[in-house]
Amino acid sequence: MSSRVLAVDLGATSGRVIEASIGPNHLDYSVVHRFPNGPHVMSDGLHWNVTALFAEVLTGLSLAASSGGGIASIGVDSWAVDYGLLQNGQLLVEPFHYRDERTQYGVERVHGAMPFDELFVENGLQFMPINTLYQLAAEDWPGQSGSADALLMIPDLINYWLTGESFTEITNASTTGLLDIATGDFSPAIIDLTGAKPEIFAPLIEPGHVVGNLLAERSEALGFRAPVIAVGSHDTASAVVAAPLASASSAYISCGTWGLVGVEVSKPILSEAARAANFTNERGVDGRIRFLHNVMGLWLLNESVSHWNKLGDTRGVEELVLAASSYSHAVPVFDVADPVFMAPGDMPSRIANWFSERGLAHGPDPVFVVASIMESLARAMAETVHTAGLLSGTDVREICIVGGGSAIPSLCQKISNAAGVPVVAGPVEATALGNILVQARTIGLIDGDLGSLRALVRRTADLVIYQPHIDRKNFYG
Repeated sequence: MSSRVLAVDLGATSGRVIEASIGPNHLDYSVVHRFPNGPHVMSDGLHWNVTALFAEVLTGLSLAASSGGGIASIGVDSWAVDYGLLQNGQLLVEPFHYRDERTQYGVERVHGAMPFDELFVENGLQFMPINTLYQLAAEDWPGQSGSADALLMIPDLINYWLTGESFTEITNASTTGLLDIATGDFSPAIIDLTGAKPEIFAPLIEPGHVVGNLLAERSEALGFRAPVIAVGSHDTASAVVAAPLASASSAYISCGTWGLVGVEVSKPILSEAARAANFTNERGVDGRIRFLHNVMGLWLLNESVSHWNKLGDTRGVEELVLAASSYSHAVPVFDVADPVFMAPGDMPSRIANWFSERGLAHGPDPVFVVASIMESLARAMAETVHTAGLLSGTDVREICIVGGGSAIPSLCQKISNAAGVPVVAGPVEATALGNILVQARTIGLIDGDLGSLRALVRRTADLVIYQPHIDRKNFYG
């Protein structure tokens, strides 16, 4: 059997198709195709152009096929919470973007019927206005939305277009707020809060399920035949699979557009303290629970740099981060969780206004702003690790950071300093690697539990370890 598998990894700012050769003692991969992603402004709000994204996915799969050698399988992961509504297999409209302002109405509708403290006991999720639950409650069910006969999360939609088979992969479904935390099934009572029809939801499946083979017309166009495997289709679920956690004392940070910060546990944590801290219980691969909190991630940095570029500053993210890493003056710290930073646009002005409203000194210089972003993110992530440890009873001795943030040395060092524990950085492409690992195990190229999969990552990835410049007791007391 060919040992080459393909991972389709769709992020909120970019997508990629990655090919990998994998076996018990090796894991080699390369990016075949990379393409941008982002919000599209339409007359009724922010949307994704998922149709265009799928065209890019097909381009990537075709490029992989043209490089020669057999392809054993394909797996798809993406960002969470967003979905497509279909009628007779066709999208009613391009999916809404989770940053669209419509969700506020959905929050009011849902919490008016079931207050958040009651909802948390039912679904185990932190409050985030972007959650699918609130988006569905904002849909026009008496109008266009009511004609939908199917709802598919983004990766499930891509799988459907590849295979013609409709399923809902559970790690992504667990981010929707629509699952009963006790049973893992869709909750009719919660769905009823949204106005959606229960019959539009496809059956739930676990990572490792064979979704189906490529449609005949897809195989003919791409030049190969292969099964599509359900992976941890929520990108964070896949990233945590490939996070090189050495033990139960390891916390993780999946740092990209968002920073997903937490620990892996065996059972949901539904304490009042967990609810008050706004932690969430999401499903992971092999039945694990990802107990975590969403921290605003590199979105703050990327939006700021994009704004400066539009004003004529030609410096990119890497150049500004490098300059900020040697910034010699103290910088103020802001609350990265403030909802004012959620929407796209002029991020530097919003950061400046945040400081001004509190009478804090600040400056407009991009290097200063980037330094402030890095320090604020590091503090927020380290504090969240600490809280995750307290709430779960985990004695955190190490933090594994994966994703784009793992390639920023100054951020990794600041997190280590703030947390007082070592930080293991890498791999950058952890989401795609977790996708690949689940595929490879399903088709028999490798075997073992999550510990075995992570051990393979530790043996084969280029990891960097950052030691704290302060004593651990300074943080943990």
